Amino acid sequence: MLLNASQMRAKKQLGQNFLTDPQTAEAIVTRSRVDPRAVVLEIGAGLGALTVPLARKAARVLAVEKDRELVPLLKTELLAKGITNVVVTAADILALDWETLAPPAGEKLLVMGNLPYNISSQILVRLIRHRRWVERAVLMFQKELAQRIAAAPGNRDYGRLSVMLQYCARIRPLLDLKASQFYPRPKVDSIVLEITFLPAPPEPADDEDFFSRVVKAAFSQRRKTLRNALSGSQLHLESSAAAAVLQAVAIDPARRAETLSIAEFVALSNALGRRRSA
Repeated sequence: MLLNASQMRAKKQLGQNFLTDPQTAEAIVTRSRVDPRAVVLEIGAGLGALTVPLARKAARVLAVEKDRELVPLLKTELLAKGITNVVVTAADILALDWETLAPPAGEKLLVMGNLPYNISSQILVRLIRHRRWVERAVLMFQKELAQRIAAAPGNRDYGRLSVMLQYCARIRPLLDLKASQFYPRPKVDSIVLEITFLPAPPEPADDEDFFSRVVKAAFSQRRKTLRNALSGSQLHLESSAAAAVLQAVAIDPARRAETLSIAEFVALSNALGRRRSA
């Protein structure tokens, strides 16, 4: 492996688990249906396992890698394979301005990558916030998180991330990956998810920032009833006010957050927002 040849180790603090099977990387790119005109933002390019097959399919790849020690290895690997349509950037994806990465003429990015578990949720939040510049995302997640993202109402895995992503995107599993396909070997398997952002949410919230706050409040004490979770949250609601708003949108105050549909969360958020501004 290129890492061992360079006498380097994977950095646990960066959550590095490198995809080692070229056939798996090819399968991910194939199932991602990469358009030849696409501009791909790759998060965590690492040693180029995905970068190389992506570059052979897409018009351009913007490869972002936080580990500056890996960047020269990646550039050397690309040069050796004669690949010239990749721009490698040594940077923290959480600190980058995604607007500056977007292609000109109103085109949108395809975002791909093998996400470190410790920042997966943060990256998803940024994806949602900057989705106007993103058409789709094809990302590798540890199995537990992937199940949470795709969970339906009533499922114990259904939570804040499920609601926020399903509010504005369609989610589809593409591929299951075994832990043995990574180095160092993680403790769990992974799943590749395709996240396709919708032109507009089917049930739009009046204020998406406030919608996010309401969802967070509802799940902050998920074992409690909605009435108690909302009144005990940073929304600063009295218990009676929480019950009144829930009843006004035909939601039983005794229900719990994981039972609400996306449309019900939107209705609740809109009602609370109007009450706040009245």
